[in-house]
Amino acid sequence: MSHLSPLLKQSSNVCVEHGEGAWLYDTDGQAYLDFTSGIGVTGTGHCHPTVVKAAQEQVGKVIHAQYTTVTHEPMLKLTDRLVEKMPKGIDSVAFANSGSEAVEMALRLARHATGRANILTFHGGFHGRTMAAASMTTSGTKVRTGFHPMMAGVVTAPFPHAYRYGWDEQTAVEFCLRELDEILRTHSAPSDTAAMIIEPVQGEYGYYPAPKAFLEGVAQRCRDHNILLIADEIQAGYGRTGRFWSHEHADVHPDIVITAKGLASGFPLSAIAASQSLMNKGLPGSQGGTYGANAVACAAALATLDVVEGEKLVANAAERGEQLYARLEAYKKEYAWIDDLRGRGLMLGMEIAHSPDRPRADIAEKLAKESEKRGLLLLRCGTAGQIIRWLPPLVVSAEEVDDAADRFGKVLEAVASEL
Repeated sequence: MSHLSPLLKQSSNVCVEHGEGAWLYDTDGQAYLDFTSGIGVTGTGHCHPTVVKAAQEQVGKVIHAQYTTVTHEPMLKLTDRLVEKMPKGIDSVAFANSGSEAVEMALRLARHATGRANILTFHGGFHGRTMAAASMTTSGTKVRTGFHPMMAGVVTAPFPHAYRYGWDEQTAVEFCLRELDEILRTHSAPSDTAAMIIEPVQGEYGYYPAPKAFLEGVAQRCRDHNILLIADEIQAGYGRTGRFWSHEHADVHPDIVITAKGLASGFPLSAIAASQSLMNKGLPGSQGGTYGANAVACAAALATLDVVEGEKLVANAAERGEQLYARLEAYKKEYAWIDDLRGRGLMLGMEIAHSPDRPRADIAEKLAKESEKRGLLLLRCGTAGQIIRWLPPLVVSAEEVDDAADRFGKVLEAVASEL
């Protein structure tokens, strides 16, 4: 650790030796229920045998078949499998390594295709840490502070955070759609706006699902003004919310879909998908990268899809999500400082606060640390770190959900006794 950058901050003190399914084991043999999934990456769990076998076999064939130089079978097969999962009409895929890269690739395509400069984002969105992606991120200041000036051409519209506003959902949606219309009249004319990018379930800001009426209202305005709609499915996609894509909870049809975290069970891989006609409007050579579509990562991604489909992980996410929500909702009724519980599927956020303007990050930190002591790994998010996020792998069993909830009940008792 003495040679690791001090700017990297670990959320736990665990040094991992190996992992299996929903469990991690440290170098002393201590077992931990991992309800972080590497920030939503290991949907198939740690070291799923199907994924491990596929990666091992591919390593013995070819590791780096650079995809702007040659093609390879895992990549070609993966494009076919991904298109099968996409909304109708989206039939072209481009690969990169990380979510940030994919976001920038989507932005580049949108500007090329429309000839327009501006990108409209929504307050609380997290889209990455690289320059353009950070410029579109407003979930917190940590990826922007000291990094200015940011990229020009970004306009931010309000997102219906009903809890934070202290309103009911309908009031928040109506307000935000009115403000979106006002922004198109006063900040970024439709003729200057290339795309709107949205997380259908916001991640880092606090696990806020976009209400159905809001997503559909945004999509309608994109259609009315010939603005592209980009769905950032990096964290919420790939089955996590109980639908394969989180935007499927509403009747919307994005023009570009971005995917990354759950795509390859931990191997670095990301992608954007659009229609062939839209892709053709980009400039030749504007997509690519040295490590994009790495052969081993693509083989792992194919195996990941086999597991997701074969083990019915999307349905499991929906069922286990309902189970987990019910257990946590019971705790919310018991502890006054659990002020809100929200999310979809296996993507739940627990707001530790006395009210929206009185977050209790100190209690949230105690809860996370006490959970670690009791063999349960959890992450925090939110502008003050006041939100406990529940992000178990999609393979989690009913018994493991109850185990985690039971442990957290003891955590709550222990922390409450100290307050």
